[in-house]
Amino acid sequence: MPLLSRLPRLSIVPAALAGLLALGGCTLVSRTMSDGITSVITPYRVEVVQGNVVTKEQIAAIKPGTPRGKVRDVLGSPLLADPFHAQRWDYVFVIRRPGTEPQQRAVVVLFDGDNVESVQAPDLPSELEFVASISKPERSGSPPKLELTEQERAALPPPKLEPAVAQVSAAPQGAVRSYPPLEPQ
Repeated sequence: MPLLSRLPRLSIVPAALAGLLALGGCTLVSRTMSDGITSVITPYRVEVVQGNVVTKEQIAAIKPGTPRGKVRDVLGSPLLADPFHAQRWDYVFVIRRPGTEPQQRAVVVLFDGDNVESVQAPDLPSELEFVASISKPERSGSPPKLELTEQERAALPPPKLEPAVAQVSAAPQGAVRSYPPLEPQ
């Protein structure tokens, strides 16, 4: 009888061991997933562009005494035109692209009445420098070959047609239908 009373306790030990092994397996699977497939697949990151691009060439066209209308024509509408500070226009530009450093610039145009008093601008890029900074990086190596030369085409083996495809006639075949006229005659 003492052996039968120990039997339930003995079955607990294998169950506990099986539970510990299962938890250890979860850790192994989790580590494999983080090092394997999930490190290759990444979520899509949206490219964020906000504000007005202002370049050296545009700022060179804005001199003290320039009217507001010309400033709007050259630089565009300001991102921030505060009604409480009507003598100040803020042009802010931000671009965030995956794989590159974010760019952020702020240009402030101050007015005296209806004419430009001063322009506060950081070191701005030229148009060519800006385009180069947002261009996608070139791929390494030579570009892929898209067309074959005549010699390469001649060296290709002729396509193998299945017997049913080879016997198809040149004239299209299908159901011949006649339709009644749409309007009564």
